Amino acid sequence: MSIVRGALYVVATPIGNLGDMSPRAVSVLSGVDLIAAEDTRHSAHLLQAFAITTPCQALHEHNERSQTPQLIERLRAGQSLALISDAGTPLLSDPGYTLVRAAQQQGITVIPVPGASALLAALVVAGLPCDRFVFEGFLSSRAKARQDRLQQLAAESRTMVFYEAPHRIVATLADMTRIFGGQREALLARELTKLYETLRHATLQGLQQFLEQDPGQCRGEFVVVVSGNPASSQQASDAELQRVLGRLLEELPLKKAVAVARDLTGEARNRLYDLALQLGASGGE
Repeated sequence: MSIVRGALYVVATPIGNLGDMSPRAVSVLSGVDLIAAEDTRHSAHLLQAFAITTPCQALHEHNERSQTPQLIERLRAGQSLALISDAGTPLLSDPGYTLVRAAQQQGITVIPVPGASALLAALVVAGLPCDRFVFEGFLSSRAKARQDRLQQLAAESRTMVFYEAPHRIVATLADMTRIFGGQREALLARELTKLYETLRHATLQGLQQFLEQDPGQCRGEFVVVVSGNPASSQQASDAELQRVLGRLLEELPLKKAVAVARDLTGEARNRLYDLALQLGASGGE
């Protein structure tokens, strides 16, 4: 494949299993002038596995701001660069935002090369709604800040996805159990695509107990997927139905508006009728 000159490629790499490396990613990493890698020593093993000899430069959270200007100059001079993280898709709880933002502001072409993502891998096997979800990344390492953030999310109706470190996973699940409620449904995904991959579906309390009873399971990288607050989901659903009914009631009498809303949403007539009355519609037509 031909490489676009003066373009920044954002390249996803495997999160464990090298079989997830795409042929396009290999071609791009082999063809660009420079690879900006989160940890050049870590990425060296991946590049060697695919016989990629492109020079690498470190770009991580501690030097991204200082290194971005010179990388932008290289792009403006016509060189092509690839951005990779230690594993998975860059920018998702990984460095790269500063560089991508600067490239966009300079009118430089930024090209995604999709691939593995621990976030999506866990989400699609969780058995929880994923048409809408919230990605929170890593919670704070400080207990009070972590608990405060979980309190803010307690009413969230959408499925939530978190990353967590092995030395904090039990404490985080304990906080979730206390703040969200122990019966909230969840998935614990450990070492995705690797030899000791573990997928555990249970309640938050069940997951906490699972790790407390088997400390050996506390090793590796974790993704936690948590169901949204069902009460908030009901409130959100009511609000959406009322929005639909409100628009219909502007043009139609009550019974006709309810009938049309039933056809559009599949909701029960009695529930729609009650919601319409809450909106102030007259039931005596």
